[in-house]
Amino acid sequence: MRRFMKPLIELYPLLNNPQKLVVTMHQKPDADAMGSALGLYHFLLQLGHEVVVISPTNWAGFLNWMPGADKMIDFEKDTEKATAQVELAQFIFCLDFNTLSRTKRMEECLNTAKGIRVLIDHHQEPQTEKFAYGKSDTGKSSTAEMVFDFMIESGKEEYISQEVSQCLYAGVMTDTGSFRFPSTTASVHRMVAYLKEKGLDHSRIHEALFDNFSESRLRFIGHVLLNRMEVFFEYNTALITVPQSDLLKYEIKTGDTEGLVNYPLSIEGIRLVAIVIDRGEERKWSFRSKGNFDVNVFARKYFNGGGHKNAAGGGSKDNLESTVQHFKVAMRENKEQLSTYQF
Repeated sequence: MRRFMKPLIELYPLLNNPQKLVVTMHQKPDADAMGSALGLYHFLLQLGHEVVVISPTNWAGFLNWMPGADKMIDFEKDTEKATAQVELAQFIFCLDFNTLSRTKRMEECLNTAKGIRVLIDHHQEPQTEKFAYGKSDTGKSSTAEMVFDFMIESGKEEYISQEVSQCLYAGVMTDTGSFRFPSTTASVHRMVAYLKEKGLDHSRIHEALFDNFSESRLRFIGHVLLNRMEVFFEYNTALITVPQSDLLKYEIKTGDTEGLVNYPLSIEGIRLVAIVIDRGEERKWSFRSKGNFDVNVFARKYFNGGGHKNAAGGGSKDNLESTVQHFKVAMRENKEQLSTYQF
């Protein structure tokens, strides 16, 4: 069993000749997953490779503006076609996920693929034995930033086109919370400056990502904040519980709940925010925190999840009421940390 991935620098010579490549990401991809995947797609195409981008599932409609999104394959929707592409691939780039299980029903296909798997990711505890080459860096703001580094370090930065720039900017901007999260390092600003100098129009991307929703989504957000949010000031915690009936009433689609977990962070003193959404087959959790409260550890311990120190997710097969009670027990167990408000 391989315990260590070979560094990406050793991969560059293998890409000097045209190859059949697949680029994939985690299920229900966000802007970082899709942005890094499509950015890499356009870069590799210019190097003469045959490249296919496969998403394990569908994706949010507000991401369809990304160049190349119309050419992506949805594994769940077109399993036979996607599987055939994976089987033909000589290299499989796996972006923005740390374990194959995060690709849902695509996991088995990736696990048995003959192609060489390459990991580029910034989540904790990567499944390194599954990847021949790769880099996992939790200090990076986003996978988009890591893909940018990959391009620069390859010595072929002249192929960072406008299509590449738009996709990568969307990924790094959203994963840094529009550059307000602690992960916004000096290297992030240097990356954005580089893309701007190449002609990036960043305002169009902000408009495409944030001003492209339905009226019902806005009414849904208002309903949720008014009726589904609990605030536990003694624990510096806010909890949002979304039943399936709300999703149906407001005709919520994939991506419409994106960013909802961040709203309660604006409440003074709140250190932990959790949102649970009843998706029918599973209850999906998202966690955000401020300061030193580690939601990656919290999600792994209580909700079979993980992620980053200040942003993580998880899931539960329990019904909505039971999993909410489980959260409240977990919250109380962490009272000592949560009650001490520090930055």
